[in-house]
Amino acid sequence: MAAICQAAYRRAALFCRSHSNYVRKMRYLNELKEDDSLCRQAQTSGTFYLFHNLSPFLQKDGKKYLIPQLSAAGALERSVIEAELKGSFTDLRRALFVVDEKDSPLLASAQALLRWHDSHQYCSKTGQPTQKNVAGSKRVCHASGVTYYPQMSPVVIILVSDGSHCLLARQPSFPQGMYTALSGFCDMGEAVEEAARREVAEEVGLEVESLWYSASQHWPFPSSCLMIACHALVRGQQSEISTNSLELEDARWFGLEEIMEGLKREPKSAKQDDGSFLPWFPPKQAIAHQLINEWVHQQTSRLTQVQ
Repeated sequence: MAAICQAAYRRAALFCRSHSNYVRKMRYLNELKEDDSLCRQAQTSGTFYLFHNLSPFLQKDGKKYLIPQLSAAGALERSVIEAELKGSFTDLRRALFVVDEKDSPLLASAQALLRWHDSHQYCSKTGQPTQKNVAGSKRVCHASGVTYYPQMSPVVIILVSDGSHCLLARQPSFPQGMYTALSGFCDMGEAVEEAARREVAEEVGLEVESLWYSASQHWPFPSSCLMIACHALVRGQQSEISTNSLELEDARWFGLEEIMEGLKREPKSAKQDDGSFLPWFPPKQAIAHQLINEWVHQQTSRLTQVQ
């Protein structure tokens, strides 16, 4: 049966369309999470995202992929929904890269919330079933009184540079030819800076000299993660890579020209006649793409100043 995720964030956006005040919007969102009666009221005029086994539903309109804006939906068979709405349930990773930028974070949040509810149906203290509130913002064990809230795991993603090159790597599970920035989960009790330095040392055998923050992004793979993006600088004279083969298939330095060519390259166009693949990089919706773009701007600005 199709699982329906009530997108509280979308409902709030509809409700607050005439309210430009950010504070009022955030307070309304919080009320939806805590007030069951208000949330039920919002459901009568809200819109919905559809999921089946954690896969979101998409419609194709020409060359664009859209999320149907449904005012109501029932528990229908998957095939019936796909036939009636002229679309299909698809892998979330693919969906995030083909839908509009305003929808992709909502899809990621909705799937992460569904996954969390699916894996937290019982209390870890009593073993008794937990009950979710109407908004799905928490689960409660009435036997112990414990309230459980969705959690995110912090992950550092680091673009390493030696000043004139940037370092990108790939794992065996990546699509052929794709390279991206280094990343890893923060350990317990570890600051973001410590995690970034440790990951660079573990994965490529380099010591970070300086580090600065760029941005963050929610990423639902493999679970609900908060990607914390940083730039790291290593000494140019100490830039010999020692790859950890247990984690990486390859890691290497890329020059500015090669990076700029790779950013233009689509995955389908990366395959060469001999079967090998030219390097290509994550799409623009991924925070790794933002890090790479920032590095390109830094390098082009530096070259302009020199000239």
